Amino acid sequence: MSMILFDLDGTLVDTAHDLGLALNIQLERHGKPALAHDAIWPVASHGSRGLLALGFGITTEDSCFEAMRVEYLDLYASVFTNNAMLLPGIAELLETLDYHGIRWGIVTNKPRRFSVDLVKAVKMGGTNLHQRSACLVCGDDAAQPKPAPDTLLIACKETGVLPSECIYVGDAERDVQAGHAAGMKTIVAMFGYIAATDQPAEWGADALIKSPLELMSHLS
Repeated sequence: MSMILFDLDGTLVDTAHDLGLALNIQLERHGKPALAHDAIWPVASHGSRGLLALGFGITTEDSCFEAMRVEYLDLYASVFTNNAMLLPGIAELLETLDYHGIRWGIVTNKPRRFSVDLVKAVKMGGTNLHQRSACLVCGDDAAQPKPAPDTLLIACKETGVLPSECIYVGDAERDVQAGHAAGMKTIVAMFGYIAATDQPAEWGADALIKSPLELMSHLS
């Protein structure tokens, strides 16, 4: 494979602490009790929609949703780099990919307003993820984010790689759907934000990996 593309939240970087912190601040504002980290972890990959559904029981169909989403994102903007860090084993994986000359990039549904500063804040050796990745494509860089293939195809165009030469690694069903729609091999990061109710074995991915370095066995 010529390129490995990664989802960001729950695949490369643990952002659940700061996502949860913003939600708990919002819950307090509205007179509701804080949620435990264990409750937030499984939905952290689902962004503001998933977190607002968890904390307030609202969906995009509710009239208050957009105002609550804006409030949540403004709160997240004040804390989103506080505790973000590479997931265990990711630094070793990226170092191994670099050693073997395998390029890697990031494709996320996270808005660009957060993604750029986040990957700059996450350190890896004397550099950061932004400096080392071949590309960073965000959810609002295309008309449709994942599960549509648009952002993945943008990453291919930016790096000059054919989709058939890429593997997309993520921790959500939409990552598998987007990867397949783009014509890529897909791998599920089982060490990510997987809920007990999720059934990743049924998502149709090419492989499931329990640890980051396990990815290397799927690159032939």
